[in-house]
Amino acid sequence: MIPQIDLTRQHAALRAELLQALERVLASSRFILGPEGKALEVEVAALCGVRHGVGVASGTDALHLALRALDVGLGAEVITPAFSFVASASAIVHAGARPIFADIDLETFALDPARVERAITSRTKAIVAVHLYGHPADVDALASIARRHGLAVIEDAAQAIGASYAGRPVGSFGDLTCLSFYPTKNLGACGDAGMVVTDREELALRVRRLRDHGSREKYQHSELGWCSRLDELQAAVLRVKLRHLPAWTSARRRLAAQYSAMLADLPLTLPIERPPAQHVYHHYTVRSPKRDALAKALAELGVGTTLHYPLPLPSQPLFGSTGGPPEVDCPRAWRASREVLSLPCFPELTEEEVEAVGRAVHQAVDRIG
Repeated sequence: MIPQIDLTRQHAALRAELLQALERVLASSRFILGPEGKALEVEVAALCGVRHGVGVASGTDALHLALRALDVGLGAEVITPAFSFVASASAIVHAGARPIFADIDLETFALDPARVERAITSRTKAIVAVHLYGHPADVDALASIARRHGLAVIEDAAQAIGASYAGRPVGSFGDLTCLSFYPTKNLGACGDAGMVVTDREELALRVRRLRDHGSREKYQHSELGWCSRLDELQAAVLRVKLRHLPAWTSARRRLAAQYSAMLADLPLTLPIERPPAQHVYHHYTVRSPKRDALAKALAELGVGTTLHYPLPLPSQPLFGSTGGPPEVDCPRAWRASREVLSLPCFPELTEEEVEAVGRAVHQAVDRIG
Protein backbone atom coordinates (compact mmCIF):
# COMPACT_ATOMS: atom_id res chain seq x y z
CA MET A 1 0.00 0.00 0.00
CA ILE A 2 1.32 3.46 -0.93
CA PRO A 3 0.06 5.80 1.82
CA GLN A 4 -1.25 9.29 1.22
CA ILE A 5 1.34 10.43 3.80
CA ASP A 6 3.95 8.57 5.85
CA LEU A 7 5.77 10.49 8.60
CA THR A 8 7.78 7.47 9.73
CA ARG A 9 10.13 7.92 6.77
CA GLN A 10 10.83 11.54 7.63
CA HIS A 11 11.48 10.83 11.29
CA ALA A 12 13.68 7.83 10.55
CA ALA A 13 15.90 10.00 8.33
CA LEU A 14 16.11 12.78 10.95
CA ARG A 15 16.28 10.58 14.04
CA ALA A 16 19.80 11.52 15.13
CA GLU A 17 19.23 15.27 14.60
CA LEU A 18 15.88 15.19 16.40
CA LEU A 19 17.20 13.24 19.39
CA GLN A 20 20.13 15.65 19.74
CA ALA A 21 17.74 18.62 19.73
CA LEU A 22 15.41 17.00 22.28
CA GLU A 23 18.32 16.08 24.54
CA ARG A 24 19.47 19.72 24.41
CA VAL A 25 16.10 20.85 25.74
CA LEU A 26 15.94 18.12 28.37
CA ALA A 27 19.40 19.06 29.61
CA SER A 28 18.39 22.71 29.94
CA SER A 29 15.02 21.86 31.56
CA ARG A 30 13.60 25.03 30.03
CA PHE A 31 10.33 23.91 28.49
CA ILE A 32 8.24 27.07 28.08
CA LEU A 33 9.20 30.41 26.42
CA GLY A 34 12.87 29.55 26.26
CA PRO A 35 15.71 29.99 23.73
CA GLU A 36 14.51 27.35 21.24
CA GLY A 37 11.17 29.07 20.80
CA LYS A 38 12.73 32.50 20.51
CA ALA A 39 15.18 31.28 17.89
CA LEU A 40 12.40 29.56 15.92
CA GLU A 41 10.34 32.76 15.95
CA VAL A 42 13.24 34.66 14.39
CA GLU A 43 13.91 31.96 11.80
CA VAL A 44 10.29 31.52 10.69
CA ALA A 45 9.68 35.28 10.57
CA ALA A 46 12.71 35.62 8.28
CA LEU A 47 11.38 32.85 6.03
CA CYS A 48 8.07 34.74 5.77
CA GLY A 49 9.80 38.07 5.06
CA VAL A 50 8.59 39.84 8.20
CA ARG A 51 10.15 41.05 11.44
CA HIS A 52 8.15 39.27 14.12
CA GLY A 53 7.11 35.72 14.95
CA VAL A 54 5.11 34.62 17.98
CA GLY A 55 4.97 30.92 18.75
CA VAL A 56 1.64 29.55 19.96
CA ALA A 57 0.17 26.17 20.79
CA SER A 58 -1.56 25.43 17.46
CA GLY A 59 -2.58 26.87 14.11
CA THR A 60 -6.13 27.27 15.41
CA ASP A 61 -4.87 29.31 18.35
CA ALA A 62 -2.85 31.41 15.91
CA LEU A 63 -6.06 32.33 14.07
CA HIS A 64 -7.97 33.01 17.27
CA LEU A 65 -5.26 35.20 18.78
CA ALA A 66 -4.70 37.06 15.50
CA LEU A 67 -8.39 37.99 15.44
CA ARG A 68 -8.26 39.03 19.09
CA ALA A 69 -5.18 41.16 18.44
CA LEU A 70 -7.16 43.01 15.77
CA ASP A 71 -10.03 43.56 18.25
CA VAL A 72 -12.37 41.42 16.19
CA GLY A 73 -15.23 40.53 18.50
CA LEU A 74 -18.96 40.59 19.14
CA GLY A 75 -20.93 42.10 16.29
CA ALA A 76 -18.09 41.93 13.79
CA GLU A 77 -18.12 39.96 10.55
CA VAL A 78 -15.11 38.24 9.01
CA ILE A 79 -15.10 36.98 5.42
CA THR A 80 -13.62 33.52 4.95
CA PRO A 81 -13.79 30.81 2.26
CA ALA A 82 -16.78 28.47 2.13
CA PHE A 83 -14.32 25.65 1.39
CA SER A 84 -11.48 25.12 3.87
CA PHE A 85 -10.60 23.31 7.08
CA VAL A 86 -13.02 24.14 9.89
CA ALA A 87 -10.50 26.20 11.90
CA SER A 88 -10.51 28.96 9.28
CA ALA A 89 -14.06 29.74 10.41
CA SER A 90 -14.37 28.28 13.92
CA ALA A 91 -11.65 30.66 15.16
CA ILE A 92 -13.89 33.54 14.07
CA VAL A 93 -16.71 32.16 16.22
CA HIS A 94 -14.31 31.75 19.17
CA ALA A 95 -13.43 35.43 18.82
CA GLY A 96 -17.13 36.28 19.16
CA ALA A 97 -17.59 37.34 15.54
CA ARG A 98 -19.61 35.90 12.66
CA PRO A 99 -17.99 34.09 9.72
CA ILE A 100 -19.29 35.27 6.36
CA PHE A 101 -18.67 32.57 3.79
CA ALA A 102 -17.62 33.57 0.28
CA ASP A 103 -17.23 31.27 -2.70
CA ILE A 104 -13.91 30.13 -4.06
CA ASP A 105 -12.00 30.12 -7.31
CA LEU A 106 -12.38 26.48 -8.36
CA GLU A 107 -8.90 26.33 -9.94
CA THR A 108 -6.95 27.51 -6.88
CA PHE A 109 -9.50 26.71 -4.12
CA ALA A 110 -8.84 30.19 -2.68
CA LEU A 111 -11.25 33.07 -2.09
CA ASP A 112 -12.75 34.60 -5.22
CA PRO A 113 -12.00 38.33 -4.79
CA ALA A 114 -15.21 39.33 -6.59
CA ARG A 115 -17.26 37.29 -4.13
CA VAL A 116 -15.36 38.85 -1.22
CA GLU A 117 -16.18 42.38 -2.32
CA ARG A 118 -19.83 41.42 -2.71
CA ALA A 119 -19.92 40.09 0.88
CA ILE A 120 -18.62 43.25 2.58
CA THR A 121 -21.02 45.10 4.90
CA SER A 122 -20.69 47.88 7.45
CA ARG A 123 -19.91 45.19 10.05
CA THR A 124 -17.04 43.58 8.14
CA LYS A 125 -13.80 43.82 10.09
CA ALA A 126 -11.38 41.47 8.33
CA ILE A 127 -10.73 38.97 5.54
CA VAL A 128 -9.18 35.57 6.22
CA ALA A 129 -7.34 34.55 3.03
CA VAL A 130 -6.65 30.80 3.09
CA HIS A 131 -3.79 29.48 0.94
CA LEU A 132 -5.40 26.07 0.56
CA TYR A 133 -3.36 22.98 -0.37
CA GLY A 134 -0.25 25.19 -0.70
CA HIS A 135 -1.37 27.51 -3.52
CA PRO A 136 -1.37 31.21 -2.52
CA ALA A 137 -4.63 33.12 -2.74
CA ASP A 138 -4.84 36.19 -5.00
CA VAL A 139 -3.30 38.38 -2.32
CA ASP A 140 -2.89 41.44 -4.54
CA ALA A 141 -6.61 41.59 -5.31
CA LEU A 142 -7.63 40.81 -1.74
CA ALA A 143 -5.25 43.40 -0.29
CA SER A 144 -6.59 45.99 -2.72
CA ILE A 145 -10.16 45.27 -1.63
CA ALA A 146 -9.15 45.45 2.02
CA ARG A 147 -7.47 48.84 1.55
CA ARG A 148 -10.51 50.29 -0.22
CA HIS A 149 -12.81 49.21 2.59
CA GLY A 150 -10.49 49.71 5.58
CA LEU A 151 -10.31 46.01 6.45
CA ALA A 152 -7.59 43.87 7.99
CA VAL A 153 -6.20 40.86 6.14
CA ILE A 154 -5.21 37.65 7.93
CA GLU A 155 -3.33 35.07 5.88
CA ASP A 156 -4.17 31.51 6.86
CA ALA A 157 -0.95 29.92 5.63
CA ALA A 158 -1.34 26.70 7.61
CA GLN A 159 -0.77 24.69 4.42
CA ALA A 160 1.51 27.06 2.56
CA ILE A 161 4.72 27.79 4.44
CA GLY A 162 7.45 28.43 1.86
CA ALA A 163 5.03 29.39 -0.91
CA SER A 164 5.33 32.75 -2.64
CA TYR A 165 3.38 35.24 -4.73
CA ALA A 166 5.08 37.60 -7.19
CA GLY A 167 8.43 36.73 -5.64
CA ARG A 168 7.34 37.59 -2.08
CA PRO A 169 6.91 34.87 0.55
CA VAL A 170 3.50 33.96 1.85
CA GLY A 171 3.24 35.64 5.24
CA SER A 172 4.41 39.05 4.06
CA PHE A 173 1.08 40.30 2.66
CA GLY A 174 -1.40 40.29 5.55
CA ASP A 175 -1.57 42.34 8.72
CA LEU A 176 -1.02 39.00 10.45
CA THR A 177 -0.28 35.51 9.11
CA CYS A 178 -1.17 32.28 10.89
CA LEU A 179 0.89 29.10 10.56
CA SER A 180 0.16 25.56 11.70
CA PHE A 181 2.90 23.08 12.53
CA TYR A 182 0.52 20.14 12.89
CA PRO A 183 2.58 16.97 12.24
CA THR A 184 1.33 16.43 8.68
CA LYS A 185 2.07 19.98 7.51
CA ASN A 186 5.00 20.74 5.17
CA LEU A 187 6.82 21.90 8.31
CA GLY A 188 5.36 19.72 11.05
CA ALA A 189 6.08 19.32 14.74
CA CYS A 190 5.80 16.09 16.72
CA GLY A 191 2.54 17.34 18.19
CA ASP A 192 0.50 20.53 17.98
CA ALA A 193 2.21 23.88 17.43
CA GLY A 194 1.63 27.12 15.55
CA MET A 195 2.85 30.68 15.01
CA VAL A 196 1.65 34.16 14.17
CA VAL A 197 4.00 36.25 12.04
CA THR A 198 3.68 39.94 11.25
CA ASP A 199 5.62 43.03 10.26
CA ARG A 200 3.61 45.16 12.69
CA GLU A 201 5.33 45.44 16.07
CA GLU A 202 2.21 46.49 17.97
CA LEU A 203 0.30 43.43 16.78
CA ALA A 204 3.20 41.12 17.64
CA LEU A 205 3.30 42.55 21.16
CA ARG A 206 -0.45 42.08 21.53
CA VAL A 207 -0.29 38.43 20.44
CA ARG A 208 2.60 37.85 22.86
CA ARG A 209 0.44 39.16 25.71
CA LEU A 210 -2.64 37.25 24.65
CA ARG A 211 -0.83 33.89 24.36
CA ASP A 212 0.42 34.20 27.96
CA HIS A 213 -2.67 35.10 30.02
CA GLY A 214 -2.62 38.74 28.91
CA SER A 215 0.63 39.27 30.79
CA ARG A 216 2.97 42.20 30.14
CA GLU A 217 5.34 40.92 32.82
CA LYS A 218 5.19 38.11 35.34
CA TYR A 219 2.05 38.32 37.48
CA GLN A 220 0.97 41.56 35.76
CA HIS A 221 -2.09 40.80 33.59
CA SER A 222 -3.32 43.76 31.57
CA GLU A 223 -6.13 41.98 29.68
CA LEU A 224 -7.95 38.68 29.45
CA GLY A 225 -5.58 36.37 27.64
CA TRP A 226 -5.15 32.71 26.80
CA CYS A 227 -2.70 29.94 27.58
CA SER A 228 -1.20 29.17 24.20
CA ARG A 229 2.55 28.87 24.37
CA LEU A 230 4.72 26.93 21.92
CA ASP A 231 6.76 24.56 24.07
CA GLU A 232 10.52 24.20 23.75
CA LEU A 233 10.49 20.54 22.70
CA GLN A 234 8.30 21.30 19.69
CA ALA A 235 10.36 24.39 18.87
CA ALA A 236 13.55 22.32 18.89
CA VAL A 237 11.98 19.72 16.59
CA LEU A 238 10.80 22.44 14.22
CA ARG A 239 14.22 24.11 14.09
CA VAL A 240 15.72 20.80 12.91
CA LYS A 241 13.03 20.34 10.28
CA LEU A 242 13.17 23.95 9.11
CA ARG A 243 16.68 23.34 7.78
CA HIS A 244 15.24 20.66 5.48
CA LEU A 245 12.17 22.57 4.33
CA PRO A 246 13.68 23.97 1.08
CA ALA A 247 14.69 20.48 -0.06
CA TRP A 248 11.29 19.08 0.91
CA THR A 249 9.53 21.85 -1.01
CA SER A 250 11.61 21.12 -4.10
CA ALA A 251 10.77 17.43 -3.78
CA ARG A 252 7.04 18.19 -3.53
CA ARG A 253 7.21 20.39 -6.63
CA ARG A 254 9.06 17.68 -8.59
CA LEU A 255 6.52 15.09 -7.49
CA ALA A 256 3.64 17.36 -8.57
CA ALA A 257 5.25 17.93 -11.97
CA GLN A 258 5.59 14.15 -12.44
CA TYR A 259 1.96 13.56 -11.52
CA SER A 260 0.76 16.33 -13.82
CA ALA A 261 2.73 14.90 -16.75
CA MET A 262 1.53 11.34 -16.13
CA LEU A 263 -2.14 12.25 -15.63
CA ALA A 264 -2.51 14.96 -18.26
CA ASP A 265 -4.51 12.78 -20.65
CA LEU A 266 -7.10 11.65 -18.09
CA PRO A 267 -10.59 13.11 -17.48
CA LEU A 268 -9.43 14.63 -14.19
CA THR A 269 -8.98 18.27 -13.20
CA LEU A 270 -5.38 18.57 -12.03
CA PRO A 271 -3.88 21.20 -9.70
CA ILE A 272 -2.62 24.35 -11.36
CA GLU A 273 0.04 26.91 -10.48
CA ARG A 274 -1.36 30.26 -11.52
CA PRO A 275 1.32 32.93 -12.00
CA PRO A 276 2.61 34.82 -10.13
CA ALA A 277 1.98 32.22 -7.40
CA GLN A 278 4.41 29.45 -6.50
CA HIS A 279 2.70 26.34 -5.16
CA VAL A 280 4.26 24.19 -2.40
CA TYR A 281 1.87 21.23 -2.83
CA HIS A 282 0.90 20.48 0.74
CA HIS A 283 -1.57 18.27 -1.09
CA TYR A 284 -1.73 17.17 -4.71
CA THR A 285 -5.50 17.36 -5.08
CA VAL A 286 -7.34 16.34 -8.23
CA ARG A 287 -11.03 16.75 -9.01
CA SER A 288 -13.37 14.15 -10.47
CA PRO A 289 -17.18 13.99 -10.65
CA LYS A 290 -16.69 10.28 -9.88
CA ARG A 291 -14.51 11.00 -6.83
CA ASP A 292 -15.91 8.37 -4.48
CA ALA A 293 -15.64 5.61 -7.07
CA LEU A 294 -12.11 6.75 -7.93
CA ALA A 295 -11.05 6.66 -4.27
CA LYS A 296 -12.50 3.16 -3.87
CA ALA A 297 -10.76 1.88 -7.00
CA LEU A 298 -7.43 3.36 -5.93
CA ALA A 299 -7.73 1.75 -2.49
CA GLU A 300 -8.29 -1.61 -4.18
CA LEU A 301 -5.14 -0.97 -6.23
CA GLY A 302 -3.08 -0.20 -3.12
CA VAL A 303 -3.02 3.61 -3.25
CA GLY A 304 -4.06 5.67 -0.23
CA THR A 305 -6.05 8.87 -0.78
CA THR A 306 -7.73 11.44 1.48
CA LEU A 307 -10.70 13.79 1.13
CA HIS A 308 -9.71 17.36 1.95
CA TYR A 309 -12.60 18.28 2.55
CA PRO A 310 -15.87 16.36 2.15
CA LEU A 311 -18.16 19.16 3.42
CA PRO A 312 -18.23 22.87 2.57
CA LEU A 313 -18.06 24.93 5.76
CA PRO A 314 -21.58 26.41 5.58
CA SER A 315 -23.00 22.88 5.65
CA GLN A 316 -21.13 21.91 8.82
CA PRO A 317 -23.54 21.45 11.76
CA LEU A 318 -21.39 23.85 13.77
CA PHE A 319 -22.37 26.75 11.51
CA GLY A 320 -25.97 25.74 10.91
CA SER A 321 -27.33 28.52 13.12
CA THR A 322 -25.26 31.31 11.57
CA GLY A 323 -27.43 31.68 8.48
CA GLY A 324 -24.60 30.71 6.14
CA PRO A 325 -25.13 30.75 2.39
CA PRO A 326 -26.87 27.83 0.68
CA GLU A 327 -25.31 25.88 -2.16
CA VAL A 328 -26.77 28.22 -4.78
CA ASP A 329 -24.69 31.10 -3.36
CA CYS A 330 -21.41 29.15 -3.16
CA PRO A 331 -21.73 26.53 -5.92
CA ARG A 332 -17.98 26.14 -6.45
CA ALA A 333 -17.37 25.33 -2.78
CA TRP A 334 -20.04 22.64 -2.89
CA ARG A 335 -18.67 21.27 -6.14
CA ALA A 336 -15.14 21.11 -4.73
CA SER A 337 -16.36 19.20 -1.68
CA ARG A 338 -17.91 16.54 -3.95
CA GLU A 339 -14.96 16.22 -6.35
CA VAL A 340 -11.64 16.70 -4.52
CA LEU A 341 -9.29 13.79 -3.87
CA SER A 342 -5.73 14.08 -2.55
CA LEU A 343 -3.18 11.61 -3.93
CA PRO A 344 -0.04 10.48 -2.05
CA CYS A 345 2.14 13.56 -1.64
CA PHE A 346 5.15 13.75 0.66
CA PRO A 347 8.85 14.34 -0.02
CA GLU A 348 9.98 10.82 0.81
CA LEU A 349 7.93 9.15 -1.92
CA THR A 350 10.26 7.25 -4.25
CA GLU A 351 10.31 7.60 -8.03
CA GLU A 352 8.98 4.06 -8.28
CA GLU A 353 6.07 4.88 -5.98
CA VAL A 354 5.17 8.04 -7.89
CA GLU A 355 5.15 6.04 -11.13
CA ALA A 356 3.08 3.31 -9.47
CA VAL A 357 0.52 5.89 -8.32
CA GLY A 358 0.33 7.27 -11.86
CA ARG A 359 -0.29 3.79 -13.30
CA ALA A 360 -2.90 3.08 -10.64
CA VAL A 361 -4.78 6.28 -11.38
CA HIS A 362 -4.92 5.32 -15.07
CA GLN A 363 -6.21 1.86 -14.16
CA ALA A 364 -8.76 3.29 -11.72
CA VAL A 365 -10.10 5.79 -14.25
CA ASP A 366 -10.45 2.99 -16.82
CA ARG A 367 -12.19 0.81 -14.25
CA ILE A 368 -14.83 3.39 -13.26
CA GLY A 369 -15.44 4.46 -16.89
